[in-house]
Amino acid sequence: MEKFLEEIFTTIKKKNIIQRTLMMVISLLASALIYNFLILPTNLVTGGANGIAVITKHLYGIEPSVMISIILIACAIISLIFLGVERTIGTFIACVLYPIFVQVTSLLTKTISIDTSDMFLITIFCGVLIGFSNGLMYKTGYSNGGLQVISQILYKYFKIPISQSSFIINSIIVLTGGFFFGWTMVMYATILLYISSIVIDKVLLGISNNKAFYIITSEEKKVKDYIINIMKHSVTTFDVKGAFLEKKRKVLLAVIPSREYFKVTEGIKLIDNKAFFVVTDAYQVEGGK
Repeated sequence: MEKFLEEIFTTIKKKNIIQRTLMMVISLLASALIYNFLILPTNLVTGGANGIAVITKHLYGIEPSVMISIILIACAIISLIFLGVERTIGTFIACVLYPIFVQVTSLLTKTISIDTSDMFLITIFCGVLIGFSNGLMYKTGYSNGGLQVISQILYKYFKIPISQSSFIINSIIVLTGGFFFGWTMVMYATILLYISSIVIDKVLLGISNNKAFYIITSEEKKVKDYIINIMKHSVTTFDVKGAFLEKKRKVLLAVIPSREYFKVTEGIKLIDNKAFFVVTDAYQVEGGK
């Protein structure tokens, strides 16, 4: 069984590899353009190798492409030592291409100028663009490497959640940027990171067009009839047992288009005003017919 599952995982990694690689390259190029045209001129320190490069450019005049290259290569070596070849090879392309893209696109800033005086507009726009480009990157199954390697190592050896360690590392970088560029920049960076995280989720999961209803009701037959016969949607029933009273109950599961959310919720309430139900977004719905 384990071998079979490993074969499935290997097949997934090889699936659409040319298309995924092309998408990753486009994502890296877009990230480099955003960095040179919007991040670097405004000194927005948003964490990661990009944030460190902004700080070192300000303090020591080091070219961002050079600093980013040093950080990515160092992290790749560390990843190779502690995480192995399998986990490192996926970041190798990003380690090579991204610094090159940063250097090449920096030449465009000499001929194309963008007004960056409105920091609020720049922050929102950057948040959307960074979220979109990073979302494309993650959707390919590849990684842009960098300081995320440290979080992966901490998780592997100390079981510290990746999200928690990433937050701490990036917070340190952002706060360091605030020390040099002012605390207003920290607030702008916080807004940017929040917007980008939302956009990343939307790129990865898409916009939810359906809602999944989990319903526990004493009027099971009536609720099922309402959803099946009136709303014209299917219902799945499965058994559950409450943890407190250990009483066996049935849960109705129905996936409903978002536009019919109101009709379903109000219908359930009218049939059984004591019904317990949970509604979640359903991003991908396949089969079941």
